[in-house]
Amino acid sequence: MTSADQAVDPTAHDSGNKATDKFKANRVSSDTSKERANAIYTDLLAAIAQVAHKHEVTYDEYNVLKQWMIDVGEYGEWPLWLDVFVEHEIEEVNYNRHDYTGTKGSIEGPYYVTNSPKLPWNGEMPMREQDKKCTPLYFEGQVTDLEGNGLGGAEIELWHADEEGYYSQFAPGIPEWNLRGTIVTDEEGRYKIKTIQPAPYQIPHDGPTGWFIESYGGHPWRPAHLHLRVSHPGHRTITTQLYFDGGDYVDNDVATATKPELILHPTTGDDGNHVNYPFVLDKED
Repeated sequence: MTSADQAVDPTAHDSGNKATDKFKANRVSSDTSKERANAIYTDLLAAIAQVAHKHEVTYDEYNVLKQWMIDVGEYGEWPLWLDVFVEHEIEEVNYNRHDYTGTKGSIEGPYYVTNSPKLPWNGEMPMREQDKKCTPLYFEGQVTDLEGNGLGGAEIELWHADEEGYYSQFAPGIPEWNLRGTIVTDEEGRYKIKTIQPAPYQIPHDGPTGWFIESYGGHPWRPAHLHLRVSHPGHRTITTQLYFDGGDYVDNDVATATKPELILHPTTGDDGNHVNYPFVLDKED
C-alpha cells in the first residue's frame, strides 16, 4: 500500500459514524409488549448482576465500562460492536424459532446498503480498474424453493469488501456502488456473476471496539466472505454470508458468524476462482 493510499484509509471513528448514520436514517420500531419488555430487561439486568457478583467487579472496572460505553457512542461504533459481538446470537435464535429448513442465515453486519444497482443473471459486479487486476471470482448457482423448483426473478443482493478490506460507502475514495449489486436470476432461478476474490480483513480497530478486543487479548480479523440477501415474493428473505474453505480465520472469526453450511469450496482455473452455491428459500411465514 502506498503512502497516498494510507492517507485516505478510513478510521474506526469515520467508518463507525457512517454506519451509525445509515442505521439512524431508517428509524425502526417493534410491537414488543410492556410485559415482554419487562421480562427481557429483568433478565438482562439479572445477568449483569450475576456477572458483577461472580467476578467481584471493582468501581474502577465499572467506571472504565461507563467511559468505554460513552466512547463507543461518540465514535459511532454501536452498530459495529453489536453486529460483531451480539448479532450472531440474535440471528441463530430467529432461525431456530421458526424451524426453517432452507439455506442457513448469518449476520448482516453494519455495511449493508439498500437499492444497489440491478444486474442481469449473467454479468459482472461494478468494480474499479484496480479491482479488475485482482483474482477474479466466478460465483454461480440457482435459487429454488424447498421442492427444488427454480425461482425465476429472485433477487440476490451481493456486497463485499475490496482486496484491502474496505466497503464502498464506508471508506473514502471508493465509488458509491463498487462491489455492490442486485442480481436478478433467469427464469430457472440461475445466476452467474463475476466479481473479485475477497480477502480476510480487520474490522475497524483503532477505536473503542478495537480497545475492547485488545483488552481481552483477542484479534480483530474476519475471514474472507461474501454478503448476500436473497429474496423472492412469497418466500422468506435470507440474509447470509459465504466463506471460503481453508481460508484464514474461518475457524476463528471475531464475529463468530461462520457455519459449516456456509463454506464455499472454490476450484481454481486459468481465468480465476470458481464457486457454486445453491440458495433454498422457505415459504414466507
